[in-house]
Amino acid sequence: MDDKLYLLGLIREGEHQQQDFKYRVEDACKLAKSVSAFANTDGGRLLIGVRDDSGVRSEEEIFMMHQAAYKYCKPEASIKFDTYHVDKRTIVIATVPPSERKPIYAINEKGEQRAYIRITDENIVASPVHLAIWREQLSERGAMVTYSPAMKKLLNAMASDYPDQQPQSFTLNQLVRRSRLPRPKVITLLARFVRFGLARWQYRDQQFLFQAI
Repeated sequence: MDDKLYLLGLIREGEHQQQDFKYRVEDACKLAKSVSAFANTDGGRLLIGVRDDSGVRSEEEIFMMHQAAYKYCKPEASIKFDTYHVDKRTIVIATVPPSERKPIYAINEKGEQRAYIRITDENIVASPVHLAIWREQLSERGAMVTYSPAMKKLLNAMASDYPDQQPQSFTLNQLVRRSRLPRPKVITLLARFVRFGLARWQYRDQQFLFQAI
């Protein structure tokens, strides 16, 4: 396929779960957020230079792209760069596969580490429950769900206040208060509920919500 037609097709898709546009590369730390989000979710691609009439303009910008994946992501993220020259512009597509060992953290200017996930066209800081899910997935030990008193308390906390109500969704803080369990315990149990299909999460109104299934 002609490179120009291929790029125009991608641009028409707009930004979505697996595609992000970058006007230009001025900050490797900010770029690392997108790399982290794609790596921790379903993978994706960054189209760099598509919003600038001159495209990618310097070797410095290309250097910062590499820094985003190899210096400002921990551990280093896998990434592949493809360069296109169309209408005297240079467009770079950075393709990030989903990581097999999540989480991939992005490091900010202060040296702080945060893991991101991709939700529609946004990069969102991963919740403590996501981090707990990934920790268990990396563990060599199998995770078990036993019907303990703590599990019963959390399931009761996730139940609707009235029997005839539809299932309710709760934030992590609400479930800590309703269950009266320690926050780390609620995080661990929620991670296992999600992994084993006993609960699901959604992102709504700029917060993570959890609902029993």
